[in-house]
This record gives sequence, structure tokens and C-alpha cells, in this order.
Amino acid sequence: MRKVGLVMRKIQFTEAQGPRVFADRLKQIGLELGVDIVFISPERHVSGYDWLPGYEHEKGDLVNYDVVLDQIHSQNIEHVIYTVSGFTFLKMFLPKSVLFPHSFPDPALTGYEMMKPFYTMVDKAVVQTEFLKRELGRNFGVHDVNVIPIGFNEELAHRHYDPNQVVHNRVLWIGRDEENRRPDLVLEYARQNPDKEVYMVFGGRRYEESMKKYDIPSNVKLQFALTQDEVFALMNSAKVYWSCSTFDTFAMPLTEAMAMGKMVVKPEHACYGHIRSTHAFAGNEDNWFELVNMAAAAPRSVSEDNREYAFGAFSRTIMKEGYRNFFADWLK
Repeated sequence: MRKVGLVMRKIQFTEAQGPRVFADRLKQIGLELGVDIVFISPERHVSGYDWLPGYEHEKGDLVNYDVVLDQIHSQNIEHVIYTVSGFTFLKMFLPKSVLFPHSFPDPALTGYEMMKPFYTMVDKAVVQTEFLKRELGRNFGVHDVNVIPIGFNEELAHRHYDPNQVVHNRVLWIGRDEENRRPDLVLEYARQNPDKEVYMVFGGRRYEESMKKYDIPSNVKLQFALTQDEVFALMNSAKVYWSCSTFDTFAMPLTEAMAMGKMVVKPEHACYGHIRSTHAFAGNEDNWFELVNMAAAAPRSVSEDNREYAFGAFSRTIMKEGYRNFFADWLK
């Protein structure tokens, strides 16, 4: 069985959100394709909080190369997928290394200026969306790019799907307590709409502490570090899934919401262009509250159109076929 290293930050492996879900899914798909995905991360990291001055993650990555390379060489690994731009220098030691970005140099994101120089050194990438492929080519001249979605768990999407369980005033938001995710907007929406039941789900336990700085309205329910099973059960019960992030690289909950037939409200930004169907409504800070209320008031409980589109575009089956083709070419 061929070995492929997956290099992520320690905190990304430990939290129940996008990067860890992606890692577990890729490992399982790898096993089915005869590829052993080996998890690799620095044993030390600078900070779990990327917004603290002086603790930007890319700086921390640069002081972790010895730890990462030792792990890679001890396993005789030649092919590496790294998910953080700070590890771009791996290609100096391992020519068969490829970036799968968990972030992107967009002005809306923390560390934007620090990320840019690393992206100028990328020569091969796998990305989640056609938008990211276009941006890598346009901004950084990277054209050796495969687009493979992070496929949602089809078994969970079937098992938990029950339109009769939908609560029509329930709005679901999944994100982080970070400026570009706009949790402040969700809290303000809840304040202005006391008739709505608003669930805010955070991937990591660290947000239990940081959310204490907000005045949380009584109609807001905070949830932390849910399992995938719990996420899909909660997703099924919501009428509307709302994303108000400024920019997103993964947008995994949006694809899961589509698969569960949710009425979706999303940002107008082009990075969400792949989230499109009859009941996926794009808006902005000026009209989001109205769009969420319109979606909640729709007579239908679910959108079969959204669900059908998601299964055809973002399923685990699509992801597996993408990696089957990618590994066949990259590992030969």
C-alpha cells in the first residue's frame, strides 16, 4: 500500500470541524483505493489562537520543519499533501508535494499578507472548488490544479433525512468566533427576531471561552464540537441554513445543508458560486435578515432540488472518484 503524508496543524487534527472531518474522510477513501494516508503534524505549535499578535500560524509553521520532516522521513514517505501554506517549503525536500488549501490569501482573512509569499512558491494544488482553481491561476500562476470536493457523508445524509422533523422557525449557522465568520450578525439577527430559534454551532471547545464576550440572546442555542452524526441530526431539524462568512475555502456545512434539503441563505461572494440551486439565496449584510425570514416562511419544509443538486455535485462518491483519478496520476 502506497503511503501519502497529510500535513496539518496539531489544532486542526484535534478539533471537530472542517480540516479534521476532511482528514478522516480522505483516510477512509485512501484505504478503499489502496493508499495509506499518514497523519503528520508538528508536536509543537505557536498558538491555538491565530488572531493573537505575533502568533500568526505561518510564522509557527516555519519553526516546525524539522519536526515535520523527521516524521515524514521516518515513515519513508515521498508524497505529501500539505494543507497550510506555511509548509510550502516542503517541496524543497519532497518534490512530490501538493497543497490542499484550508485557507487562501483573500483580504477578508486573517494572515492575508503573510500567506501571499508562500503561495508564490506553490506549483501543484488540489482545491475544493472551481473558484479556487481560477484564483490560483489568476493570482499566483498555478495551473496544475485538480478540483475535488470534500464529499459529504451520504450515509448520514440518508439516515437523518426526515422532512417531518423540520422545525419551521429554526435557523442554523455553523462557524467560528472569528471576525470574517460574522457571529455578531447572527446574534443581532436573533435579537431582532425573537420568534426564531437560532442554533450556532462551533467546531472547537476553545470557542466556549471566546463566546463569553458576547451578550447571547435567550433564543440562541450554542453548541460546541459536535460529531458529524450530531451535526446531521441538527441540520435535519432546521428549516434554514445561513452562512454569512466573508470568504470561505471549504464551505463544507453549506454542501451538507444542501444535501439535507435545507433552504440556504449564503453570501454573494464568488467563492460560494458552487452553492447554487432553486432554494439557495445569495445576499449581503443589508438584506440577509430579510432573506432568512423569507426562507423560514416558505411553505415547503425542504428543498428536494437542493438535495438532488448536492448529491450530484458534492457527495462522497464524487470525492472518491476524484481522488481515484488524482492518485492514479500523482503516485505513478
